Amino acid sequence: MELKIKNWENAEVGTLEVSDQVFGAEVRSDILHRVVTWQLAKRRAGTHKVQERSEVNVTKTRFGRQKGGGRARHGSKNANLFRGGGVSHGPRVRDHGYSLPKKIRAMGMRCALSAKAQAGQLIVLDSVDGGTAKTKDLKAKLDAMGIKSALFVSGVEVNADLRKAASNLIGIDVLPQQGANVYDILRRESLVMTREAIEHLQERLG
Repeated sequence: MELKIKNWENAEVGTLEVSDQVFGAEVRSDILHRVVTWQLAKRRAGTHKVQERSEVNVTKTRFGRQKGGGRARHGSKNANLFRGGGVSHGPRVRDHGYSLPKKIRAMGMRCALSAKAQAGQLIVLDSVDGGTAKTKDLKAKLDAMGIKSALFVSGVEVNADLRKAASNLIGIDVLPQQGANVYDILRRESLVMTREAIEHLQERLG
């Protein structure tokens, strides 16, 4: 597969031959769903907690006599059926993450990249160094390129000017090449990558 390389002025400056195995794979929605669900599960804090019966601060002594009171024979008010009592089977602090095979994760990345390439939503930049640190100037360049929602994947380190300029733009994310993931690729309309990032991903997924 051949992709066009553009610069910040939206002018074509060359072409890049990419692997069909990475950017031309079959897009499987079931694999994408598995990977996105796995990512979101790992991101959950899992800090939700309720007080159980042993943690409620109420009297543990009998609050009524055994017989003649006209009520059931309860021993304490920390039971779940009383107001202020403990909660039965409530949420506990735990880790929501689970394991997913590496082959499935790699397949999910190939499906996500192929989906953007096949939809014409993959833009290759020769470099992100020609950008600007001003949000106003970056927005003007993105408007000229027809980009409203995009994920920028740069080199080993994120360009400081690009990060600064994009920090105030809604719908624009910036990640280093090793941080590219299925969820962030799919949640934005366009995927903008540098030549260096594409070569890294091809080596990583090929």
